[in-house]
Amino acid sequence: MNFQTLQAYSQRIKSNKVFEIFVISVIVLSALLIGAKTYHLPNYALGALALFDWFITAIFLFEIVIRFVADDDKKRFFTKGWNIFDTLIVVVSLIPIEDSELALVGRLIRIFRVMRMISFVPELRMLLNSLLRALPQLGYVVLLMFIIFYIYAAIGSSFFAGINTDLWGDISIAMLTLFRVMTFEDWTDVMYEVMNVYSFGWIYFLSFIFLTTFAFLNMVIGIVVNVLEDEHAKERAQKDLDDGKLTIEDLSKQIEELKVLIAKK
Repeated sequence: MNFQTLQAYSQRIKSNKVFEIFVISVIVLSALLIGAKTYHLPNYALGALALFDWFITAIFLFEIVIRFVADDDKKRFFTKGWNIFDTLIVVVSLIPIEDSELALVGRLIRIFRVMRMISFVPELRMLLNSLLRALPQLGYVVLLMFIIFYIYAAIGSSFFAGINTDLWGDISIAMLTLFRVMTFEDWTDVMYEVMNVYSFGWIYFLSFIFLTTFAFLNMVIGIVVNVLEDEHAKERAQKDLDDGKLTIEDLSKQIEELKVLIAKK
């Protein structure tokens, strides 16, 4: 069997839906094994889990080799972040460090094998890439949130410290209290305690909840959805280009329209 035949065979395996489902099932099994090891088990069960663990690692190694052989441009295979991540996880899993000082590192690496589900499923990769692309814009939202928190914490610490120093004693404690209010963790108890002294204290809490919980959540959702739509548009354009349904001129036009759309945002 020459290399071209081996590559063609690997490409058929890689694109086979049954193989994809099998690998996803192995990833799920790996996650279940990690959870099982957190329980107190007899020695024979631990031995069986260790055997299963090596079996899973061997399957992951086989899958990485298949992906590498099937890749047309092998020089660029390890320039992709997810390929590096998958290979690193598998290589470290092959090192027998369970009985050494690095046993904790080995267990941690095996926990991260669950993240291979993200690298293997394109939809999950798109979601994660969209979230990472949205981080710069989310940074400004977080900065705005911090300003709102700081202002309300300063007000709360100034007026409510005499009511309950454990909740409003200083600005840092007040910010933690406001975080509790934002997450609706028994926030009514805090509000009623303030209202016993300041009858209009509900305005403080309701305005804070509106500005943070509702407005903040909508802003985050809006940013992530916009970035996700851009990612879907790019993926459709790339798929059409690969299938020959899209010309370079059409792609350039779509890119210009995308730039205009981003500029308007």
